[in-house]
Amino acid sequence: MAFFPGWLSKVLNEERARVVGPSGHTYTVDLNPEAVHTVVLWSKNFSNLIEDKDGLRTALQKYDQLYLHFTITGLGGTFIEKGVPPPLAALSQLDSLIEISGTPKRISVRFDPVLYWKEDEEVKTNLSSFKKLAPELAARGIENIRFSLAQWYGKAVKRAAKYGFNYVDPSEEEKKKAARSLSQEAKRWKMCLYACSQDFLSKIPGIQPSSCIDGFLLSRLHQSQEEVSTRKDRSQRAECRCTESIDIGSYTQSCPHSCLYCYANPRI
Repeated sequence: MAFFPGWLSKVLNEERARVVGPSGHTYTVDLNPEAVHTVVLWSKNFSNLIEDKDGLRTALQKYDQLYLHFTITGLGGTFIEKGVPPPLAALSQLDSLIEISGTPKRISVRFDPVLYWKEDEEVKTNLSSFKKLAPELAARGIENIRFSLAQWYGKAVKRAAKYGFNYVDPSEEEKKKAARSLSQEAKRWKMCLYACSQDFLSKIPGIQPSSCIDGFLLSRLHQSQEEVSTRKDRSQRAECRCTESIDIGSYTQSCPHSCLYCYANPRI
């Protein structure tokens, strides 16, 4: 989204996408507007959409509904997310995104992941950034916040060692404490908090398990309230509540955001 607007605009205009999966398997996805209920986009930087780079915004106008997952962790511009816009720059995109999607209800902000690391033997975290973000989000009518605590998969562990990033993986009790503080802050600003694929966090009052692709929600938000599948997507992790969808993300493209904790990027 942040780096391949020309490709996305092209497949939307052609109304079909050839997708290369993680195993090298290829398949074609029908993008005819009559076959698409909702286009769901994830990004840490939607400037290409806002600026209609390569006609991307124009290409999306023929679809009935656009739903946006906008990740703002408070770490943009730091050595951890060196290619990501700083928080204030990211927040400045929200007004345009609300205009494009038609309502703040079609935007979910992801404070994801909550991260801990050591610098000079002092443990640091981005957790406190949420207190700065929350009032700005609430003022714009954002209701849904999704989060998770960083999960350190093997690929990310190797990358952290390569770049000398001394990450910390707190105990489950410490993670629950962090989640409680987020829950209290979200409640203060009348926002709903969802834990992504971490069921132990959804047992904390004020936190629900996340369906990032939520067929029930997308049906309610649709301009004609057209229904879509609400069956669990069986290709996802056991604790993922996402409903059925088709991913057109490509494993042949690599994200230059270069986030140190990323579990997907094979080139950093």
